Amino acid sequence: MSIPSGAPAAVSHVPEAVHRRRWAILAVLMFSLLIVVLDNSILNVAVKTIASPSPTGLGATQSELEWAINSYTLVFAGLLFTAGLLGDRVGRKKVLLFGIVLFGLGSALAAMAGSPGELIAWRAVMGFGAAFVMPATLAVLMNVFERDEQPKAIGIWAGSVGLGIAIGPITGGLLLEHFWWGSIFLVNVPVVVVALIAMAVLVPDSRDPKPGRLDPIGVVLSVIGLVLLVYGIIRGGELADFTDVSVLLPVIGGLAVLVVFVLHEKRSSSPAIDISYFRKPAFSAAVAAIALVFFALMGVTFFSAFYMQSVRGWSALQSGLLILPLAVAQMIFSPRARFVVDRFGARAVCTVGMLMVAAGLAAFALFDATTPVWVMCVVFFVQGTGMAHVMPPVTVAVMQALPREKAGSGSAVNNTFRQVGGALGIAVLGSVLSAVYRGDIEGHLDAVPAAARDVAGESIEATLGVAEKMGPAGTPLVAAAHDAFMGAMHVTAVGSACVALIGAIVVAVFLPGRPAAEQATRQEERPVPADA
Repeated sequence: MSIPSGAPAAVSHVPEAVHRRRWAILAVLMFSLLIVVLDNSILNVAVKTIASPSPTGLGATQSELEWAINSYTLVFAGLLFTAGLLGDRVGRKKVLLFGIVLFGLGSALAAMAGSPGELIAWRAVMGFGAAFVMPATLAVLMNVFERDEQPKAIGIWAGSVGLGIAIGPITGGLLLEHFWWGSIFLVNVPVVVVALIAMAVLVPDSRDPKPGRLDPIGVVLSVIGLVLLVYGIIRGGELADFTDVSVLLPVIGGLAVLVVFVLHEKRSSSPAIDISYFRKPAFSAAVAAIALVFFALMGVTFFSAFYMQSVRGWSALQSGLLILPLAVAQMIFSPRARFVVDRFGARAVCTVGMLMVAAGLAAFALFDATTPVWVMCVVFFVQGTGMAHVMPPVTVAVMQALPREKAGSGSAVNNTFRQVGGALGIAVLGSVLSAVYRGDIEGHLDAVPAAARDVAGESIEATLGVAEKMGPAGTPLVAAAHDAFMGAMHVTAVGSACVALIGAIVVAVFLPGRPAAEQATRQEERPVPADA
C-alpha cells in the first residue's frame, strides 16, 4: 500500500488545481457520506420509539421496522450498479448532486409519515437518492488522489463512517428526548443544504471517456431478486416457520431471479457489473469480507437497540452514547490501518480484524440484564477496532483492482455488497431473533386475551405493550418477555459471530499477504549488524 523509496515518481493523472484542494474535496465527500450513514444510525436508536403506539410512535411491528430499514437498503443496493455507471457516463458530480437532493426530499417526507407503510415508502425514496451519493463519493475520491495517497484517503473516508455511527445515535437520542420521532429524518434537510453548497463550489466533475451502455435489464433483475429473497426471510421470521409456502415461494423465486441476473451479466456486452472481476480471488475475498462483516454487524445493531432500551430500560440517548466506543475506535484506527497493512500485509490484518469482530459479536451471548456498562463499552470498542482494520484494506483492494475510469463501477460493487450484506443481516438475524423469541414467549401468553395473543408474540416491544395494558396482571409477562428476549439474543449473537468467523476464513485463505518484492525491499532496508 506504499511505494518504495527507490521507486520512480509516478506520472500524475490529477490536474494540479484539483490536486491542491484534494483534502478540502475529501472533507466535502465525507460530509456527503455522513448524511447517508447518519440516517441509518439514527434510525437504529429510534426503532423502539417508532414501534410504540400513536401518538408516541407509529405502532410499527418488528417486520415493519425491518422493512423501514430494508426498503432503504434494498433500493439502495438495487440501484447502485446503475448509479455507478451513470456517474462514470454523465459525470460523478452531477449524480452526486441529484442523489443528495432526492435524499433530502425523501427525508422531509419520511418525517411527516402517518403510518408504517408511508414511512417504508419514503425510506425507499431516501434509498434511491443514497444510491447516487455513496458510490459517487468514493469514485470522486479515486479521481482526485494519486494512487499512492488513495489508501490514506480511503482510510479517512472509512473513518467518516465511524463519525456517522457516533453522531447518529447521540443526535437521535437528543432529538427523541425533545421532539417527535419524525425529527430524526427532518434533521437531514439542513445537512443536505450545506452539502449541496459545498459540493457545487469545491468538487470537480469527472467521467469515463469511453463509457459503455446502461444495463436496465440487469438492474431490474437485481432489484426483483433481492426484494423477493429478503421478503421471504422476513416473512419466515413473522410466522416462525420457514417452511410455509408464503416463505418458500419468494425465497426460491428470488434466488432464481438472481441466478438469471448473473447469467445475463455474463452474456451482456455492457453489464451493470463485470462478473470477470470475481475471477480474481483477492477481489472476491475483499467484497465477501465487506458483505459478511456488515451482515453480522447490522443484525446485532438492530437487536442491541431493543436490548438496551426494552430490557435495560435506557433512553435512546443513553443507548446512543453506548455505541460511542465503536465509533471512536473506527475514527482512530481506520485512517491508520494502512500502516499496519504495510507492515504485516492485508491478509494478516484483515483476518485479525474479522476475528476481533467475531469476538465482539460472540460477547453478546454472555450479556444479561445486569451486564456492567464498562463491559459493553469494551466490547463495542473491540468491534470498532476490528472493523477499522477490515474495511479500509478491502476497500482499497476493490478500488485499485479497477482502472481509474471505472471508479464508479468499482465503488458500486464495494457499496452494493456492503448494503446487501447489511440488509440480509437484518433480515436473517432479525428473523432468527423473532422466531426464537416467539417460540419462547408463546408458553407465557395464556393470561393474555385471545384477541391480543398473536400481536403479543411478535416482538418484545409488542409483549411489553400488551403487559402494560393488563396492569398488575401483566407483571409476570414482563419478566417472561425479558427472559425470552435474552435467550433469543444469545442465539442470534452466536449466529452473528459464526458469520464473522466465516469472513475471517475467507480473507485468511484468499486475500494476498505482503508482496514478496516489498518484503525483500524491507529486508534490504534493515541495518546491517556491526559484526557482519
